[in-house]
Amino acid sequence: MPLRPGRCYRRIKGPPYTRLEYISSIPPVNIAKFEDGDPHGNFDITLHLVVLEDGQIRSNALEAARVIATRYLSTEVGSQNYFFKLRVFPHHILRENKMIAGAGADRLQDGMRLAFGTPIGRAARVRRGQEVITIRTRRQFIEQAKEALRRAASKLPLPCKIVIQSG
Repeated sequence: MPLRPGRCYRRIKGPPYTRLEYISSIPPVNIAKFEDGDPHGNFDITLHLVVLEDGQIRSNALEAARVIATRYLSTEVGSQNYFFKLRVFPHHILRENKMIAGAGADRLQDGMRLAFGTPIGRAARVRRGQEVITIRTRRQFIEQAKEALRRAASKLPLPCKIVIQSG
């Protein structure tokens, strides 16, 4: 079955499901790298992508945001002129109670109410005001960094804002 839309998993419902020793068939983390660019560069400006609501961000949305931001930055400013860091990790295991929809069926199977579900993916739980992505760069590349964060925010299911700090 294909993935359900992100809106199905955006809200926090219940306690986190993170105890990997009790979970069989653990879904892998889909994020290739959490840091990109030059970690030892001499940068004078820091930009943060901050979420405005509590919620969950699936790992495929985090990976899509990382890819679009780093690709834009590396082509526009070069990989030695920025440092990108993804600040959240998808610890929470998402579960889904799969329903059967057969060919020619006039209705969906109801299945068991309040079923536990099988693991289908991972998500990072974030709180209002938490930094999701951080970019450090030089002052001359601030517009490109803001554009990279704006593009990354379009891939995330929660509303975000960009915060700029000096130093």
